[in-house]
Amino acid sequence: MSELLAPAGNLEKLETVYRYGADAAYIGIKNFSLRKKADNFFDDEYRQMAALKGDRKLYGALNIYFHNSELAVLDENIDYIRAYPLDGFIISDMGLVDRLQKHFPDRDLHLSTQANCINKDAARFYHRLGFSRIVLGRETSLDEIKAIKDAVPELELEVFVHGAMCLAYSGRCFLSRYMTGRSANSGDCAHSCRWDYRYLEEKERPGELFPVEAEEHYTAVLSSKDLCLLHDLKTLKEAGIDSFKIEGRMKSIYYAAIVTRAYRKTLDALDGIPVPDLEAYQNEIEKVSHREFTRGFFFDDGDPDKTSDLSYIRRYRLLGKVGEPTGDGRFALKLYNRLDAGDTIEYISPHFPYKKETGWILTDEEGRSLETAGHGRTVFIRSSCPISPGDILRKEE
Repeated sequence: MSELLAPAGNLEKLETVYRYGADAAYIGIKNFSLRKKADNFFDDEYRQMAALKGDRKLYGALNIYFHNSELAVLDENIDYIRAYPLDGFIISDMGLVDRLQKHFPDRDLHLSTQANCINKDAARFYHRLGFSRIVLGRETSLDEIKAIKDAVPELELEVFVHGAMCLAYSGRCFLSRYMTGRSANSGDCAHSCRWDYRYLEEKERPGELFPVEAEEHYTAVLSSKDLCLLHDLKTLKEAGIDSFKIEGRMKSIYYAAIVTRAYRKTLDALDGIPVPDLEAYQNEIEKVSHREFTRGFFFDDGDPDKTSDLSYIRRYRLLGKVGEPTGDGRFALKLYNRLDAGDTIEYISPHFPYKKETGWILTDEEGRSLETAGHGRTVFIRSSCPISPGDILRKEE
């Protein structure tokens, strides 16, 4: 059985991806992850993580490149990190190998995609160092995956199958640091490549502009397309992939739920598990914010190194999440955006693609009807649809 690995930037996202079908999740440990702007995990949240995790897997990202001062900070936090219910560490800096093997002999080592492993000899070398899994560089082709698996069959292989990609080689980019002082290689990327540019002009060719404007539209000329391999999972499994990874620790719970669910249902169908409405679950991928999709480098179709000429495609807005029932037919509702009486809302769940409703009633704690409510207010919903805690509300833009 293949592993579905989903991102979790905080406890709420961790609960969401497990609920919507992830076999495993990956998290960042504060200050040591390439997603510093994700909430990441700290203080005593490891207790709640253990309760959420159950018998599923959890991996911790320590995937920045460490300066000497950062190694010292890591050493000071070893006991704290030990409290995390982690099954393995995702690393790119070989300076961590001895430390982690000494302090965490029972945890697996996974090589980060940042290490750019794309050939069988490199994979064999990392396996000798003690790595049980390689997160292959995103530039790896399908034929190269097969060759690596044939050469080191006992080594687990993991690939990204969905989410944002970087125009730079495996994310080794200095554009963000140059433009904002925030280094992508230290987990603080400003995503400068995805800003909207009107034109580019090279210094030695003044007046020779590279146009990026088409009629009234403009584009993020340096912005890569988003990866989507939902319909290629069978081919990747046959090539030897053990774990399918979704990108997006900084994305919303709505993104985490929809994408995780679509890949879960697709993998279940490939394993012979009946999935009613499979196509409907797969089509939901189009309803989360994304750029144009690409199949990446796997199939050598000449597409992944082309930039996107569109900004984000966004059709739906996350409204809130259903909480616990009150006992009188209402459910607590955690709101992320404004909800107005009369809105047509849709519920999504691990158990159905979506349900549309107009006959809902929003109330305060005393049961009085409300005409509108926004983020941060304590509200409750009475629905004519059968809903459950953890279901997510959205509306069409």
